[in-house]
Amino acid sequence: MSSEIVDDPLRTLELFIKLIKSAKFEVLLILPTINAFMREHRIGVITLLAEASSLTRTTKRDKAEDYQSEKGMRRSGITVKILTPTNNEIEKIITQVSSDNGGLISEEAVDKNNNNYDELYTFQIRRLESPPRFNVTTVTILVVDRNASFVIEKIDDSKENFLEAVGLATYSTSEPTVISYVSIFENFWNQVEVYERLKGHDKMQKEFISVASHELKTPTQAILGYSDLLLLHPENDEEIREGIQRNAIRLQNLTNNILDVSRIDSNMLKLKKERFNVIEKIAEVARDMKSIGRIDINLLESNKNPIMIKADKIRIYQVISNLLINAINFTKQRHNFNTPITVYAEVKKSKNDEVVISVKDRGTGIDPDIQDKLFSKFATKSEIGMGLGLFISKGIVKAHGGKIWAQNNKDRNGATFAFSLPLSE
Repeated sequence: MSSEIVDDPLRTLELFIKLIKSAKFEVLLILPTINAFMREHRIGVITLLAEASSLTRTTKRDKAEDYQSEKGMRRSGITVKILTPTNNEIEKIITQVSSDNGGLISEEAVDKNNNNYDELYTFQIRRLESPPRFNVTTVTILVVDRNASFVIEKIDDSKENFLEAVGLATYSTSEPTVISYVSIFENFWNQVEVYERLKGHDKMQKEFISVASHELKTPTQAILGYSDLLLLHPENDEEIREGIQRNAIRLQNLTNNILDVSRIDSNMLKLKKERFNVIEKIAEVARDMKSIGRIDINLLESNKNPIMIKADKIRIYQVISNLLINAINFTKQRHNFNTPITVYAEVKKSKNDEVVISVKDRGTGIDPDIQDKLFSKFATKSEIGMGLGLFISKGIVKAHGGKIWAQNNKDRNGATFAFSLPLSE
């Protein structure tokens, strides 16, 4: 264990690069200002870190069979975390270095590919506000492998040249010192995460109120309009009453959706579970939807044997009907004739047995623009509805201990939405 004060800018630069290159598994870096980021980028630090953490897409099988081959080459497994203020120029640099080194791949993306990748691309950046919202230190802090720290003060942040901007630096392998800087980093890292979540939640809440109020106005105004017409033209009472009822049902559905979203967001969704045959429930929903959609809904012949689950009947009906309504809407957009929608269930035997219920359509498919946020609030490319059905469905399925997903069909004709539920004992 040792500590060293470095007062030579050239020595500081050399030690900075050397430490990054020596990293075996982790680099933590705080850059206090935009100019600090730009200086570090000019000396090659950002590119070096991106390269150190980049993912050569090596599968587990490839790794075993041809580890030393060109196909089997892989990165060293370094996790890089950077805290920095950003601007448009820095965002372009981040995008470019990420793109040059394989792109950012999240754990969720790897899961979608059946855990095919042996390692993850771990070049992570969290953005500090500029000027900083948090009391971020005015020095650059580097921690490598949690056993060495390097702290560089800046004497003139306006300088573009690294050597002209830096002052004294402190290098240490003392465990208490290094752990202190790790704690500082993790504290800021977590603060930024919480702050971003709060900002995102506040933004989503405002969007939700705006969209919900707009959607609620339409049926409300229609009901008021029909009520006025009923007073003026009582002779047309049957037609007018149908209009009032239609919009009252629409208003009720919107209100129920808004209440469901509120319950899901606050983890207050309550289930009334009972044991029932999910095949009968699918058939029931299909019968009800046929009259609404005027589209053929087929049940597979293989789905004749009962599949018993313990779940909330009403909520499972809601999920299946949401998926069918979604399929009907997008099938109508593509076809002017009756195109079958197929609904089927199958038992998956695994460590935890489950039933998978799928809805396959021949519609327009999933738009790439909303693929990643398909089950989020307001994620829709349809002109019908608020984009809450899939979000609510996800919340219901998750509350049952299941999963929900979607993908375009392999023949590029339509999409398949599916969800899983645990089997009843």
